[in-house]
Amino acid sequence: MKLNTIISRTVFVEMLPPFGLNLFFFSFIFLVTKILDITNMVVNYQVNLGAFLLLLLYSMPFFLAFITPMSVMMAILLTFLRMSGDNEIVALKACGMSLHRFLVPVGFFCLLGWMLTTVIAAAALPWGNRSYFKLSADLAKKHIDAVIKERTFIDNFDGLMLYVTKIDMQDKSLKDVFIEDQRNRSMSNIIVAPAGRLIPDVEQQHIRLRLFNGSINQVGLSDQTAHIIAFETYEMKLDLKQALSGKTRDHKSIEEMTIWELKQLIQTAPQSDKIYYKAQMKYHEKFALPFACFTLGLLAIPLGMQSRRGKRSAGAIIGIILFLTYYMLLSVGWSFGESGTLPPVVGMWAPNMLMGAIGIGLYWRMIKDQPVSFLKKGSAIFRLMLRRKRQ
Repeated sequence: MKLNTIISRTVFVEMLPPFGLNLFFFSFIFLVTKILDITNMVVNYQVNLGAFLLLLLYSMPFFLAFITPMSVMMAILLTFLRMSGDNEIVALKACGMSLHRFLVPVGFFCLLGWMLTTVIAAAALPWGNRSYFKLSADLAKKHIDAVIKERTFIDNFDGLMLYVTKIDMQDKSLKDVFIEDQRNRSMSNIIVAPAGRLIPDVEQQHIRLRLFNGSINQVGLSDQTAHIIAFETYEMKLDLKQALSGKTRDHKSIEEMTIWELKQLIQTAPQSDKIYYKAQMKYHEKFALPFACFTLGLLAIPLGMQSRRGKRSAGAIIGIILFLTYYMLLSVGWSFGESGTLPPVVGMWAPNMLMGAIGIGLYWRMIKDQPVSFLKKGSAIFRLMLRRKRQ
C-alpha cells in the first residue's frame, strides 16, 4: 500500500513541470497573435506601458480557458511517454502493479485542472472580457482617430463604408481612400481618392476627412441615372460619437456574463431567438471546457503507455492531432448549436463524449495488452520520415 502511495505521488509530481511548461508555451503562442495589434496601438496611438500590460492581463483568461485542458493532456502524455520509453511501465507491471493504479494520480491531476479551468471560465473570463472592453473603450475615446484603421472595412458610421489602404499617423495622411456613401436613400455615392487627410476635433469628437484629386460616382436609385464628378478637394465630417456608440454601451454582452446572468437570459429570451442559442452555448461552454480535462486526460494515458522508446515523438504528435481534432469538433458543435441545427447541449458536449469514448476504448485495449493499430502505423510513418530526412 505504501509503495502504491509513493508511486502515485511520484507520478503526480512528475506531471507538474510539463504542465507549467506547456501552459507557458501555449500562452505565449496565443499571445503572439495579438502582438501586431498591440504593437500598432503602442507605436501609433502612444498607449502607455500600464495600459499595454492591462490589455494582456485582461486577454489572458480567454486563452487560459482553452489552454489549460490542453496543458493537462500534454503533461499526462509526456509523463507516460517518458516512463514508457524508460521501461518503467514494464518494470511496474512485472512487480505485479495494476495499471489501474495510475488512474489515482491522473484523476487527481485532472481534478485540479478541472477546478482551475472552472474558475477561469466561470469567473475570470467574464471579468477579463468586460475589463478589456472598458479599457479599449477608454483608449478609443482618448485616441479617437484610432477608429480609422488601414486595410479594414469600417462601417461604424451610419450610412458610410470606409476603406483606407495606408495611414500615416504622424501627419494623419491617407492613401487610396474608398467610401461608399448611402446616407441619401435616393442616391448612392462612391467616392475614390488617391490621397486624403484626417483632421480630428477631440473636443467635439468629430473627424474632418479631407480628400484630394478624387472622383464621386453618383447613381440615382429612383431614376437610374449615373454621374461622375471630379474634385480637387472634398471634405466630409465623421461623427465619432456615433462611431464609438458601440464601445460605450452599458449592458453586458454574452461573453461578459457570468453563469447566473446567462441562466437568467436563457429563461427570459425567446427560444427562437439567436441570442437564446448563443447564451445556451456560452452557458454549457463554462462546464464543458473544464470537463475536457478529464476526457483528454483519460485519452493521454493509453497514448503515452503504448508509445515505446522509438515512438515518443510519434505519440506526442498523435496526441496534438487528437487535441486539435477535439477543438475542431468543438468549433463545429458551436456552429451547429448556435444556429439551432443541434440542441446547444449536444453541440457543446458531443466533443467531450466522443473523446471520452475514444479514451475508454484505448484504455481498455491497453489493459488487455492489445496494441492500437493507428499508433503503430503512425509510429512507422514517423520513423520512415525521419529516415528519409537523415538520408
